[in-house]
Amino acid sequence: MKKFLLFFIAFTLLAISACSNDSGENNATNDDTENEEKETIVFGQTPWSSTAPPTQIAKQILEEQGYDVKVQQVSQPVIWDGMRNKEIDFFMDAWLPYTEAAKWEEFQDDLVKVATSYENAQLGWVVPSYVEENSIEELKQNTEKYSGEVVTIAEGAGIVELSKELMAGENLEEQGFELTPSSEGAMISVVQDKIDDEEPVVFTAWRPHSIFARNDLKFLEGQEDYFQADNVYVLSYKGIEEEHPEAYEILSNWSISIAELETMISENEESGTSFEDLAAEWIENNRDKVDQMIGE
Repeated sequence: MKKFLLFFIAFTLLAISACSNDSGENNATNDDTENEEKETIVFGQTPWSSTAPPTQIAKQILEEQGYDVKVQQVSQPVIWDGMRNKEIDFFMDAWLPYTEAAKWEEFQDDLVKVATSYENAQLGWVVPSYVEENSIEELKQNTEKYSGEVVTIAEGAGIVELSKELMAGENLEEQGFELTPSSEGAMISVVQDKIDDEEPVVFTAWRPHSIFARNDLKFLEGQEDYFQADNVYVLSYKGIEEEHPEAYEILSNWSISIAELETMISENEESGTSFEDLAAEWIENNRDKVDQMIGE
């Protein structure tokens, strides 16, 4: 009897030990699963002020869902190439079908439109409302008044390429005009100084942009053959729905208004509030919409 009792006790202890080991192994497995490297999403972000707010909002929404999100701040051509090579997953600011038609023609076999961010975005050549000129034709007749200068952003942007077409099509170079490319910040600085002094100035502009919130501006007539209102899309590469299905599903439900973007851009410039903080505020104020995006 004693031998049987000792055997029973030994067997029980072995069983408990085995269960403990199994539990430990299961916990280790769970810990390993929890510590697996998060799925990484890469956004391309241009220096344009219109690109930063939607990019930062999308970044924070995906981070809520457990993604490791990186933002590469590079020029637009680099972003399109990066998407084609699957080095960049999403771009939140593609102007189609008009402004970036040439790029879309080149990349359409490799890229897809994930969502429409907003519609009817105007762009083109703009002057302050206090100047008398209302059209490209009237601009031609006043080259000296404008110092023969059309201030624009950096080379490679669709608005610059279309401006070159307008220059050629309307023979503006023969009238003494030339494009002056620079960064967006430098362009706005030059333009705002001239507007503050109520001097004539013509420059390239688009909505959404805070300069429309700060100033009374008008698009020149007679440029409709070159600039047409676009929709703005979220782009990615073909196959993104298999590569990152949840992120694709979330961003396919994305949209925002031009007015919301202009408010964010203006607040960033006037108060210095970062786009990261403005994005967090937008998410808080639009929680119902965000929950719909993520399927809750």
